[in-house]
Amino acid sequence: AIPYDPALPAPQMSLIGCGVMTGVGAALYAADVQPGTSVAVFGCGGVGDSIINGASLAGATTIIAVDLDPRKLEWAKEFGATHTVNPNDGDPVAAIKALTGGNGVNYSFEAVGIAQTWEQALWCRDLAGTCIVIGVPGPGPQMTLDLQRFFDLGGRLGISWYGDCLPTRDFPMLAAWYQQGKLNLDKVVTQTIALEDTEASFEAMKRGETLRSVIVFDS
Repeated sequence: AIPYDPALPAPQMSLIGCGVMTGVGAALYAADVQPGTSVAVFGCGGVGDSIINGASLAGATTIIAVDLDPRKLEWAKEFGATHTVNPNDGDPVAAIKALTGGNGVNYSFEAVGIAQTWEQALWCRDLAGTCIVIGVPGPGPQMTLDLQRFFDLGGRLGISWYGDCLPTRDFPMLAAWYQQGKLNLDKVVTQTIALEDTEASFEAMKRGETLRSVIVFDS
């Protein structure tokens, strides 16, 4: 358990210990995003938006949010996305390349966990770019990879677990960034709910209506 300043709001602080750290850490530690670079994030839920926030904190200047839900793409802008791509409008890899002078991004992140978006995240990179996978696949999915194409593109494919974080170091840092207005935790909390509202909240999440719902117990 990592203590925090009790003056800070509990719902926002509770998210540091889960999706927020996973996303911010993926950008800062797993990928080591550098200032002035370009980023694409596939999947703009709570984790994906935290990746966007982390990439913005790291100084990335082009941050492309990719999602099928127009509402989530609008939310992504509030976390630092500079551009949005909806795959319903066409090939997202081609769209990302068009936004980056035909080159592709320096860093791509997959926060969905399906083969199709894994592949898109791989091929939207610039030469020697980095792809970090955060989305957890269920049992069974497989992906066929053109090995020569993968080798020729170069770069790195990595898996990030929990943002490669050190909680005793990183949780207080994220809390401080929230206090300073650098880390947007307020927008991650779509709603606070009572315990009896949990099932309805899960249904709202499935419909894409929320980023995070936080159960609050009255003392």
